[in-house]
Amino acid sequence: MAIQNKMFADQQKQELFAKAQQYGLDYISKARDRNVFPTEEALTALKQFDGDLPECGDTASAILDLLQEFGTPATISQVAGRYFGFVNGSVVPAALAAKNLSIFWDQNSCLSVMSPICGKLEAVVEKWLITLLGLPEQSVAGFVSGTSMANFCGLAAARYRLLAKQGWDINEQGLFGAPKLRVVTGSHTHSSILKAIALAGFGRGNIEFVDCDDQGRVLADKMPTLDDSTLLILQAGNVNSGAFDPFEKICKTAKEQGTWIHIDGAFGLWAGATKTFGHLTEGYAHADSWAVDGHKTLNTPYDSGIILCADREALASSLHISAPYLSTSNEREGMYYTPEMSRRARIIELWATLKYLGREGIDEMISNMHQRAVQFASLLEKVEGFEVLNDVVFNQVIAQCKSDTLTESVMQEIQKQRVCWVGGSSWKGRKVIRISVCSWATTAEDIELSYQSFVSALRKCLSEETSYTK
Repeated sequence: MAIQNKMFADQQKQELFAKAQQYGLDYISKARDRNVFPTEEALTALKQFDGDLPECGDTASAILDLLQEFGTPATISQVAGRYFGFVNGSVVPAALAAKNLSIFWDQNSCLSVMSPICGKLEAVVEKWLITLLGLPEQSVAGFVSGTSMANFCGLAAARYRLLAKQGWDINEQGLFGAPKLRVVTGSHTHSSILKAIALAGFGRGNIEFVDCDDQGRVLADKMPTLDDSTLLILQAGNVNSGAFDPFEKICKTAKEQGTWIHIDGAFGLWAGATKTFGHLTEGYAHADSWAVDGHKTLNTPYDSGIILCADREALASSLHISAPYLSTSNEREGMYYTPEMSRRARIIELWATLKYLGREGIDEMISNMHQRAVQFASLLEKVEGFEVLNDVVFNQVIAQCKSDTLTESVMQEIQKQRVCWVGGSSWKGRKVIRISVCSWATTAEDIELSYQSFVSALRKCLSEETSYTK
């Protein structure tokens, strides 16, 4: 019983939790002063975590100290305003505080009887999201880990409904021998869609790819004939250019043909929640399912993904499980709309984010991200040696130098300087630097500092290039 007594004692130690709280507060207060990416020294010091599992456990206080001393310096400072490497959002203060409280609650949001507060908040947020995004009122939401899982859920619902139309029960009869289904998507579809297609059993080799324009948008006039055995996957926010597929030109007609339409909107679907960018999502309400992250553009804590589906039966039937020991009620049961049964209470932070921002705050926050992306692109366009390749319609910027070698060298030099952090990608067969502006904390000053880092890196690489050729 020694370990139980140890944990009972630690549970009552307010100083233990106060220490964790203080470490966290210190981190947040210094976030904007930190290097965006850890130093080499901090990365080397991670060896402090190596070693075998101890026979006798350490003290809780010593564990916190170890994390503070060697873990904190090795974190990415994405809660500040100059991390542009991936579409990683920052965190809204109210949501961070709510998450901190919910950690102590440690709720399982599987069923309402397991956590009445989670059950209530899921029901409330479901209604808020449907109204906010202008989706069909009968839609349902499932709260999952991220858009990768949300995409899978949407495709599972599509598979259920499309096969049911042809008299095939996927749950009872499985995929072997099932009627053939078609999958149509753009040539710029995200890798998470390819993963979901494989997981759902459609087979990547069966995809009918549709040509895209120079911004990565599906060309409506290249769309093949669709029918009621077709899954059509469109995109709200190209991961490189930020471009949106032309939903208005495609969705209504596809819907009339009986096609299931799924929209991958990991970071871009939130455009539909704003007045400023609503034009980018016109027509998307004709779809059947939508996937979006909270932890990207909305800046909730990780992990927070949402599957929204206009066909409640299809989503629930493709994901639902029942067992004699599961005590359901007349309340909305979250596990009906997610693959998991046990789930952490991510709904608490999502609710807090929406409650804190409101409609106006969401619009303003997203508009600021766009303005900062436009600012970044405008500054780079003035520099001989950088070329911006996309129309900045949302929060993404892609730029390149005169050669792939120089582009790669400049990006690596920017990363070494640690003023900001950007990542690489490819666009039309060329290497590019991808800039994702998705933090509420990014200011005009952050963009100016980051721009100066770009210029400094370019000059250094050009100088080294010249020295080498001599």
